[in-house]
Amino acid sequence: MNIASLSERSRIWRLVAQHVWQRTLKWVHGGPVFRLRPFTSVPSRLLIAPQDLRTADATNAADIYGGRFLFSGHLVETQGRSPFELQAVHEDWQRELHSFGWLRDLRASDSQIARQNARALVEDWIRYSGRWHDIGWEASVVTRRILSWLAHSPFVLQDGDHEFYRSFVKSLARQVRYLRQTINETDDGVERLQAALAITAACISMAGQGRFARQSFRRLDHELMRQILPDGGHISRNPRALIDILADLLPIRQAFVSQGLEMPPSMLQSVDRMMPLLRFFRHGDGALAHFNGMGSTPSDLVATILAYDDARGAPPVNAPHSGYQRLSGTNSVVLMDAGPTPALGVSGDAHAGCLSFEFSSGVNRIVVNCGVSPKSNPIWRKVSRSTAAHSTVSIEDTSSCRFLSEKPFGHMLGAPILSGPNDVPVEREDDQAGSRVTASHDGYAADYNVVHERDMRLSGDGTVLDGIDTFQAIGDVDRSQKFAIRFHLHPGLRTSLLRGGSAILLVCRDGEAWEFEAPGSEILLEESIYLSDVFGHRKTEQIVVAGSLLETPSVSWQFRKTATAKLSRRGTSDFDEIEELPLEEDQKDGEESQ
Repeated sequence: MNIASLSERSRIWRLVAQHVWQRTLKWVHGGPVFRLRPFTSVPSRLLIAPQDLRTADATNAADIYGGRFLFSGHLVETQGRSPFELQAVHEDWQRELHSFGWLRDLRASDSQIARQNARALVEDWIRYSGRWHDIGWEASVVTRRILSWLAHSPFVLQDGDHEFYRSFVKSLARQVRYLRQTINETDDGVERLQAALAITAACISMAGQGRFARQSFRRLDHELMRQILPDGGHISRNPRALIDILADLLPIRQAFVSQGLEMPPSMLQSVDRMMPLLRFFRHGDGALAHFNGMGSTPSDLVATILAYDDARGAPPVNAPHSGYQRLSGTNSVVLMDAGPTPALGVSGDAHAGCLSFEFSSGVNRIVVNCGVSPKSNPIWRKVSRSTAAHSTVSIEDTSSCRFLSEKPFGHMLGAPILSGPNDVPVEREDDQAGSRVTASHDGYAADYNVVHERDMRLSGDGTVLDGIDTFQAIGDVDRSQKFAIRFHLHPGLRTSLLRGGSAILLVCRDGEAWEFEAPGSEILLEESIYLSDVFGHRKTEQIVVAGSLLETPSVSWQFRKTATAKLSRRGTSDFDEIEELPLEEDQKDGEESQ
């Protein structure tokens, strides 16, 4: 993108200056100076091992023992060499290797060979990368490695000799010291909070850390208070952040209890706030909505986290600080992004999806956002963050946010959002008839003099979802400017045109059926792609309603349930044996006239 405004230029230069300053401090604290500095303080022993909540796969242990390492979609065969000797391997592969999360797979196999293999690989890392490695000593990688080593230390150290024990603990203490010295230079957001969690876990788990404990606990308390919003959301507005934080926070909270230590005040409060919001983002099938960086849902990890929720109450309907709304009726759920752009420093994964929504009925997801590609590909990453990849309105095929371009600073700074929706007023009404949310955003105001407003109402029985998209002119609007309202459909649906193309039938796998219509507007069915799938990218479809901003200042649309699930026992097609719902009188008259 071209940088157009002075404010965006100033933001970029502030980012550049901050980045250079952080790199300078990191070089002083963690570069050659750190490597040359003598290290003599070695804890005498480990006291406790925080639990690892992430799911393990014991079948990977045999591959690792055979020298086959499949990380981040890249398979590397070491041919008898240590994986830490290899050069010119994909960076994401190296990050996963140096993070040691795969120790949980070796531990799951629970064999003597796996323990010996784990010790040999840890020794290799200490030998080849223990002093320094450009990727192995990235802050996020060091954080994950510390937490993995602590959690799986009983497995790694069992049957090991005293020399290995001392070498292991010494290297662990060295990594903790590095993280403690460079935490202020880590990227803001989840990465910095997880670094604070790792340092805290080390203080609890290693003997002789009393002089660092108070400072570490205070820093964790500060980060939790700053990053966890009053409604339980994270400042990045990414639902995935809740999963990543809770997966590390819950075991550390349990370690506090086991050691009889006083927890930072914010630790209990943060967990109590985040748990309900994690439920807030869930559809009926257990998957989380795809907003602002959330990809496919690690269902097993989410289930494990929610098992720690003692309250287990109904999810909230309104998350005003995080900028999300939830409408529910019987088995239907609508989740809507109704918040402004996150702060510049934590917007690296945020999307241009303001006023987008996802819609599900029972276990059937109907309207979705495209989500996030599991492939580490900058092109797909750019596509997934665009407004067109979300179920909302785009104008002139542009996004409602402006991202930092790749040149000349993209490689240095990533692609944070420079500007986007800032004013997002929201009104909500709940009564026996249903729930209604009306919200607008100014993401297109500067370039197109238009404010987009979306009014959605879900009936109390969950069978009708009505929406109105309005384009409010706040200045001169070019007659040639076009809009497109997109409704990305889940790939599990089958679609067909009805009544000469004036409506679309959507049939779920279990036979449940919905109709979409937008009276007075042309409806198109176009190709789309669903990125957030555990099996990779999947081809799907999208409903598109397009028009001119001047000629069509408002568009009404509706999803109406027409059949409940009643699958045939013979295993026939999705369109066999569906039970029609009774239509209201005005709906019957409308169909008869057609």
